Amino acid sequence: MTILMRASRQWASRPADERFVSLPEMQTAMRELRERSHQRVVSTRSLSLLPDPEDERHRGLLIETGGGAVVAPTHWPFGQLCSLAATPSPASYFREARLPAEIVADALNYHLRFTRGSGEVKLLGTADELRAINGPFYGRVWNADIVAMLIEAFGDGVSGAWRVPGEFGRRVPVDRQNTTLYASDRNMFVFLADEDRRIEAAGRSLARGFFVWNSEVGDDTIGAGFFLFDYVRCNRIVWGPDQYSEVRLRHTKGAPDRWLDETVPVLTEYAAGSPQPVVEAIEAARAKKLADDLDGFLGARFGKRLVPAIKAIHEHEEGRPIETVWDAAVAATAHARAIPNADRRVEIERIAGSLLTAA
Repeated sequence: MTILMRASRQWASRPADERFVSLPEMQTAMRELRERSHQRVVSTRSLSLLPDPEDERHRGLLIETGGGAVVAPTHWPFGQLCSLAATPSPASYFREARLPAEIVADALNYHLRFTRGSGEVKLLGTADELRAINGPFYGRVWNADIVAMLIEAFGDGVSGAWRVPGEFGRRVPVDRQNTTLYASDRNMFVFLADEDRRIEAAGRSLARGFFVWNSEVGDDTIGAGFFLFDYVRCNRIVWGPDQYSEVRLRHTKGAPDRWLDETVPVLTEYAAGSPQPVVEAIEAARAKKLADDLDGFLGARFGKRLVPAIKAIHEHEEGRPIETVWDAAVAATAHARAIPNADRRVEIERIAGSLLTAA
């Protein structure tokens, strides 16, 4: 049985204050953070580290960002600052070496001035803390806007058809232990599923689910993943995923517009759509026999190099050769599980999913 671990890793690592029991609760926290945050573009020459040994929370460091503004860098922007300064030592060294704040400030100030050339950066912060240091054209997509869109399309995430998944297919009350709605000042992740309107196909009863993720500060891309699955365990491992497809955007200058133009319509259609087209696509793929030139069919879509591996894994797992378009999609998805490169894996899964549409 194949599994998806992404939601489980979130479940295992998020503290209580990063867990939410509904999308409106999550939206309130994200809107409040956005209202407290501001961003501006400054020259790197205006940045200066100041020692403050009494402030243990921020490693005894403050950062002057120009115009007399002084804030404390949180964990994430401190790492970004070390990269920006092009220091020989990574941020972990400064965090773990327990050096006096004066030495750390002097080292970073030296490298900001003499190791790298001048340039511009986009700062994100609140009145007293620095949240991120990004490039001047960083395309920030606000978590509050994403959650607002999810509420409009899917409701509160706990009482409608699309909600925090249950356990082994059974609906359970949502609490901070079993929720799949997570967010912090660094990133967000949402997992919702439609487990009531299941799809009966290929001898399986499948639910629809999706992930959405984002980082306002540059810790992750912005994206969404869509899939069918059997059930979700208590530890939020997704069992029996099938036909996984993904939209992933980097935070370039046009990212906010691309999110609105490319991803929001897909999510909206996913929310409003009936599962029946999915059933019909699967059944059509199961009924469509492949031509005699199986190698040519697979090679034209996945590349000739992958043809033997895709054929072999179907023989191993199903005990027979690939005969239909559905078989080809299943085999390609199974092969993708063994690919360590995430981008390549997602690309093969995307092509496999497109076979159903073509059928």
